[in-house]
Amino acid sequence: MREYLAVAAVAALVTYLTTPLARRFAVRFGAMATVRDRDVHSIPTPRLGGIAILAGFAAAIFVARHLQKLQEVFQRGDEMTAVLEAGALICIIGIIDDRWGIDALTKFAGQVLAAGVLLLQGVQLLYLPVPGVGPVSLGAGYGVPITILLIVVTINAVNFIDGLDGLAAGVVGIAAIAFFVYSYALAVVHGLSRAAAPALICAALAGACVGFLPHNFHPARIFMGDSGSMLIGLLLGAGTVTMTGSINSIEITSGLSVPAFLPLMLPFATIAVPFVDLLLAVLRRARAGRSPFAPDKMHLHHRLLEIGHTQTRAVLIMYVWTAMLGSAAVASTITSHGYVWVSSGFGSMAVLLLIAINLPRLRAAHRR
Repeated sequence: MREYLAVAAVAALVTYLTTPLARRFAVRFGAMATVRDRDVHSIPTPRLGGIAILAGFAAAIFVARHLQKLQEVFQRGDEMTAVLEAGALICIIGIIDDRWGIDALTKFAGQVLAAGVLLLQGVQLLYLPVPGVGPVSLGAGYGVPITILLIVVTINAVNFIDGLDGLAAGVVGIAAIAFFVYSYALAVVHGLSRAAAPALICAALAGACVGFLPHNFHPARIFMGDSGSMLIGLLLGAGTVTMTGSINSIEITSGLSVPAFLPLMLPFATIAVPFVDLLLAVLRRARAGRSPFAPDKMHLHHRLLEIGHTQTRAVLIMYVWTAMLGSAAVASTITSHGYVWVSSGFGSMAVLLLIAINLPRLRAAHRR
């Protein structure tokens, strides 16, 4: 655990220190987020925060390679090299988009290419845990497309919620912490090696998000841009995929309990809000005869603003949603009453949602 904390601390420190450099570079490079009708910021703001996040993540992985316990992760294969290369590729694509802008189809092709970099170096789903059946082995015919789909959907889910200061970094940071706790607890419970790729990826990712937040929280001095949102989405997806290669599926699926399918469900649970936002956006745009990637101002965070919340309050509400769902999902693996925790989490989230929707209206009525 101490080595993971050291990795997270390095990622946070390097990201924090390099973000001002990325900001200066973005200003000189001309990568500025201009003010558009669908945006909530009122002044042009530098992008390219993804450069600092990538620097923090890479520095953390470099340190991990030289730590005694975590060396085991690198001795088992080239997973971390593949993740770094795919991360660098998606960050470069994001930099191009942040500076010059690229069309949605080209961006999608770049996301598939980054997922392909992972696949070519052996990072792919090996099995699909099915409740009531057990682990179903996936050959190349199914494993490859499902892996690409998982990575691309995660990238776009994170990209879609990057609309308020600090929102994407905070939500993904919370999700990464939840996934780290899950993978570490699973190793402890089943007596497996605690040095694992998914835990390392998520520890470094959480640290990088924490290091970026002081510069990105409202009022933001820099945006992560597509170079950052697509990067952290890819890293979160990679943590999910590496889980099936680092943990014995037979051991974690004995009894066909909740942990049997949680490795794939946890990322969806921890960032359920952006996934729901992504699904609603696709349905909304398809119904209107528009491209699923066509921008609009009807995302969940926009609606929170419309009902009277400030940027900060809207972001904190979505943080709480993410934390509650993530903690409920993780609790189902480390307690004997996991379903109770999950039910309580969803019930609490529903109550919080009602409060979030009605609080501004109640205040306005009180003033009147």
